[in-house]
Amino acid sequence: MQSIRTRTLALVRLLGRRILRSDHWVLSLLAVIIGLAAAGGVIGFRTLLDQVQLLFHGFSSEAVVTLLAGEPWWRIVLAPAVGGLVVGVMVRYLLPGGPEGVPHVMEASALKGARIPLKTGLMAALVSVVSLGVGASNGREGPAVHLGASIGSQVARRLRLSENLSRTLLGCGVAAAVAGSFNAPFAGVFFALEVVVGHYTLSAFAPIVIASVAATVLTRAHYGNFPAFILPETVDGIVSILEFPAFVLLGIVSAAVAMLFMWTTVTAQDAVDRLNLPRVLRPAIAGLAIGLLALQFPHILGVGYEATDMAIKETLPLALMITLIVLKIGATALCLGAGFGGGVFSPSIFIGAMTGGAFGLLATMVSPELSSGQGAYTLVGMGSVAGAVLGAPISTILIIFEMSGDYKLTIAVMISVVVASTIVEQVIGKSLFTWQLARRGISLRGGRDLQFVGRIRMGDVMKDDYVTVAPDTPLDEVTACLERARYGEVFVVEDGCRLVGVITTVDLMHAEPGQGDVAPTASDLQHRDPPALEANDGLERAINLMEGAGESHLPVVESQESRRLIGFVHEHDVMLAYHRAIVEARARDRTGGFGLATRKHD
Repeated sequence: MQSIRTRTLALVRLLGRRILRSDHWVLSLLAVIIGLAAAGGVIGFRTLLDQVQLLFHGFSSEAVVTLLAGEPWWRIVLAPAVGGLVVGVMVRYLLPGGPEGVPHVMEASALKGARIPLKTGLMAALVSVVSLGVGASNGREGPAVHLGASIGSQVARRLRLSENLSRTLLGCGVAAAVAGSFNAPFAGVFFALEVVVGHYTLSAFAPIVIASVAATVLTRAHYGNFPAFILPETVDGIVSILEFPAFVLLGIVSAAVAMLFMWTTVTAQDAVDRLNLPRVLRPAIAGLAIGLLALQFPHILGVGYEATDMAIKETLPLALMITLIVLKIGATALCLGAGFGGGVFSPSIFIGAMTGGAFGLLATMVSPELSSGQGAYTLVGMGSVAGAVLGAPISTILIIFEMSGDYKLTIAVMISVVVASTIVEQVIGKSLFTWQLARRGISLRGGRDLQFVGRIRMGDVMKDDYVTVAPDTPLDEVTACLERARYGEVFVVEDGCRLVGVITTVDLMHAEPGQGDVAPTASDLQHRDPPALEANDGLERAINLMEGAGESHLPVVESQESRRLIGFVHEHDVMLAYHRAIVEARARDRTGGFGLATRKHD
């Protein structure tokens, strides 16, 4: 008996040691921890938001339209105005750079080694909590994603993990936040992969799935398992394939609305800046405007889920839905431009619901026998506008499916989302997130590939077997030097090192004979002050300079001031280095996901 117990304990210890030494198991465990922590962050975010809403509005509920009816007018007006003043002070002292959201997560993943300080995530979440609680017309999902990403990044930083692993854990936090916010584990996974991580390799996919599932389990245990929106019983899938052209047309209309929303959002910031108002007062002034609008249209306050649900249940008239499209676009753009915290997903859902609802009402009036109903079109509009705005069609389709729990309309949602997203991509060429980044001078084209490319410097690529001549070198010596130069090119240098010119075999063929007894020298043959690269220049600079100068190889100098020649690069070397950088990036994506041994001990 004792022998069996001893063997069992030894076996358990052996398995324990193997598990702890396995990168796969360790990463899976970290994914569970991040998933639960991010879900806890989402729960805390929403709980605190309810308390702020209770303080400013006298109730804590998403039923804003219904409950505001019993509130005095002065409270409806002053709550977002006074709250805006609080937000302005918070932003000034806690987030001097302004509120952060999904675009900052994308930037961190692609260009900053997946590093987001946890303090920044917490401060951004706190600012968004107060903003949404007082009635800012923004969304709560973007701040939740930023908070989840900062949690994943913090774990990676504490463990000093490699950049690729840090990006995976960042994706775990994002997936967990989306899954916890929407009760949508599939959408959480694909949003993280589609928008943040940027690839679908197993090394990232497995831990992100685990984190998303862990977050869903916790949030369902806290909130229950039920869809956010329920379609009317009259909606029972697509009536006929003859209805497909209507879904395509809705996609076109949704694209136009999405582009209007995007343009208004990015333009509002410029308009607010031109007013030259003190930054601390901007949210208060915007809040006052929102409060005044809410006296007549309380639907625009906060995330707007009750109004969205009213559209799905077909209780809003056509004129009101069209009006709310315009007002919500303006209110969200104003709140974001003025400095309120929050995201754009909930507003996109709201605007899409009103667009789809209005379209569905008209479609049903025109051809009731071929219409799936206003509620169905509302759901489809939600997906098509949101997918086009976010630039995440796959994730949006899954989010709409999981939020509604209805798979019968999935084909209609897919058609409309694809049409809307394609049109926006062709016309604008970017999502709202990438547009916001571009306005800050940040481009994510190439993403992680460009990270590896950007690290290569000419000092790493250049060769030093160049041939030099002095300016007074006679023609016959220049000819001899050109014969042994690798690419038929010699560099003219002064004082043994300063680059002043370049001579090629073509120049030698066109050399003018000397006058009298004076033979031509290198100084007579050279191209003066040739374009040159510095040792610290990157591959992109080298490619652009070679293309602009029409040269296949260029000298490398220590600096443009000293012009001290230290080497040269050929276009073949530049392109080979570029190719190797891309291969390295792709290899890390394929095999580096579990490489806990590749930690950075900094």
